[in-house]
Amino acid sequence: MSSDTPVRRSIDDWSGVRIAPGESQDISLAISESYSGMTIHIPIHVRRAVDPGPVVFVTAALHGDEINGTGAVRHLVQDDDLLLTRGAMIFVPVLNLPGFDRHSRYLPDRRDLNRSFPGSDTGTLAGRMARRIFDEIVARSDYGIDIHTAAVRRTNYPTVRGDLSSPEVFSIAEAFGAEILIDGKGPQGAFRREASRSGCHTIVFEGGEVWKVEPAIVETTVRGVKNVLRSLDMLAGKPDRPSYQVSARKSQWIRAERGGFLDFHVGPGDVVEKGQALATNTNLLGQEQNMLYSPFDGVVIGMTTLPAISPGEPVCHIAKLPKGTNPETLRRLRMKGAGLEERTVGDLASNVMVVEPPGE
Repeated sequence: MSSDTPVRRSIDDWSGVRIAPGESQDISLAISESYSGMTIHIPIHVRRAVDPGPVVFVTAALHGDEINGTGAVRHLVQDDDLLLTRGAMIFVPVLNLPGFDRHSRYLPDRRDLNRSFPGSDTGTLAGRMARRIFDEIVARSDYGIDIHTAAVRRTNYPTVRGDLSSPEVFSIAEAFGAEILIDGKGPQGAFRREASRSGCHTIVFEGGEVWKVEPAIVETTVRGVKNVLRSLDMLAGKPDRPSYQVSARKSQWIRAERGGFLDFHVGPGDVVEKGQALATNTNLLGQEQNMLYSPFDGVVIGMTTLPAISPGEPVCHIAKLPKGTNPETLRRLRMKGAGLEERTVGDLASNVMVVEPPGE
């Protein structure tokens, strides 16, 4: 066994705290120490069914400023109707507590915890924290759902990301119920990449902005987690799915060619066609300098919320639609569904000002 692979641990024993089948309990897990030498604990809620089955973790705020997931995990923990029929859940509302306390993506040493897995007992602060998370959470789990948002001054339309070549990962990614699945193992040192490599099949959910708890994103997350549990026969009821679902093998950030002030022509979640205008770059008096276009049929899965731009900065993140997928068909399906996805598009669009392209 590789030293990067955690030794499998039991769900019922947390350093002497016993959790019997059918019980739920809050755990305080020592994760590091502060500059003053005080122990830093992260709160964890463990919920077990009477019957054995898979163990699933749901984690949030791996980047400390991405707290939409924190709101969703709190909602799930407080949901008395979330009655497991088998297996167990590990809920972690905040993984990166030092970053969370500073409203920061990063740890105090400026390292990214989500590039530090599986970690090391003798490494950096980030490496040591990552190793502790791996040994205490990943080592007890069969599946994982890690919740993220866009980086600062950006917003993301809900997507699920994972190594779709893995049947187990694809199964829970599809079951989550996002419209868009993005295929990819993730960068070196990323939590989901290393967890999946160790045998804990893990996906990432992306949605919304930093420093916010957005109702539509929380609702989407809660629905998705429950859908995954139902797919694993851990929760009663039927899954709630979107009106369409596509897997994207490619995505691309469209970047500014010049500095200026943007007029946006699309919002998060919009289905776009090749050659469609995404944004007009203007000077501060509103005079057009150049226009940005979509390079292919796709869906806007991310975009800047800051219209002031400099050359090379990202403007829109487009997920490429699979060959043979008609953009207009997807628009009609979403409108026909008139459900959570349509509301999410409307909520996220309120963070950017969308106007018609010149001449239309």
